Order: sequence, then C-alpha cells, then structure tokens
Amino acid sequence: MIYFFVTFAFMLLVIVVMAVGVIFGRNAIKGSCGGAGNGECVCVEKCDDKKQRDAEAALEQQGLSQ
Repeated sequence: MIYFFVTFAFMLLVIVVMAVGVIFGRNAIKGSCGGAGNGECVCVEKCDDKKQRDAEAALEQQGLSQ
C-alpha cells in the first residue's frame, strides 16, 4: 500500500508542476510555423508557406477592390 501512496504523491507532484508551468509559461505551441494547427503562423519570421498565402490573399484583395 505504501507504493501506491508514494506513486500517487509523485504523480500529483508532477501534475502540479506541469500546471504551474502552464500558468506561468503561456508560450504558444511551436512547430514548423504552424501554430496549434489552425494555419496561423506564430513564428518570429514568416515561413515560405505563410508568405505565399499572404501574397495570394493580397492579389485576391487587389482583384476585388479594382
């Protein structure tokens, strides 16, 4: 029974440490310029895919505004 309590206390400690890290960290999920999977770039510099999407959106806007 002691192993159960030791394991439970350890897992509880791990969960508390992870929660504190999330609360104070607040960093965006980082990947290869993909963010959290919603297609938005959270990188400091825009990746090639994001640059291409921005250029296509600008061309579409120019076509609609003229």
